[in-house]
Amino acid sequence: MSADTEVVRTGEHRSGRRTVIAAMILAVGALTLGVAVGRRWAGSSAEATTSVRATPSVVVAVRDLARLEGAEFRIDRVVSLTDKQDRFFGLVEAKDAILLVASGAVVAGTDLSGLADGDVVIDATKHRVRITLPQSQVLSARLDDNHTFVYSRDTDILAERKESLESRARQEAERTLEEAARQGGIVARSNDSVRRTVDSLLRALGFTDVEVVFRGAPSEASSR
Repeated sequence: MSADTEVVRTGEHRSGRRTVIAAMILAVGALTLGVAVGRRWAGSSAEATTSVRATPSVVVAVRDLARLEGAEFRIDRVVSLTDKQDRFFGLVEAKDAILLVASGAVVAGTDLSGLADGDVVIDATKHRVRITLPQSQVLSARLDDNHTFVYSRDTDILAERKESLESRARQEAERTLEEAARQGGIVARSNDSVRRTVDSLLRALGFTDVEVVFRGAPSEASSR
């Protein structure tokens, strides 16, 4: 075998090895690219199938609030309620009694939503304004559950225990809370507080001559 023939065979052998190696690299590259493309396709497919359906919004109630609170009274009361029951054709009187210690708050203020166009009179040249407000009223009277409790409950042997007795005692307590606040002058105190608040607000707007009155109130119930 000549030297030229040996060189040709050696070159063909090396060329074949390079071809095999190149083919393996291409195969690995194709496999890697296939895995990457598969992951990307799988991820995009998962995102494409995700959907959010929003249910229609339902407006349950709409209420515009324009209340200016003027005074709050904290009141404690003791309510004693007794349910008398006749037994044995009225020969025996049985009792179911409760003693409730009630604590609550009564808030009074002015409902500014009742303000009419003619209730505000402005003289811009003299920086004067006159405003007529609705009278203060009790806005809320509610018990404080954290400080309201049953002090005692006594039910005679022959009496029927009325579970509604506590509810009735609470209702009576709320009613008497408002009554006590009115007797204590909460409406007048609220008017004074609301008047000062509105007066300060109008002066902050640049008015120097301010008159605040309440409907149905005497003329002296104003501020300047």
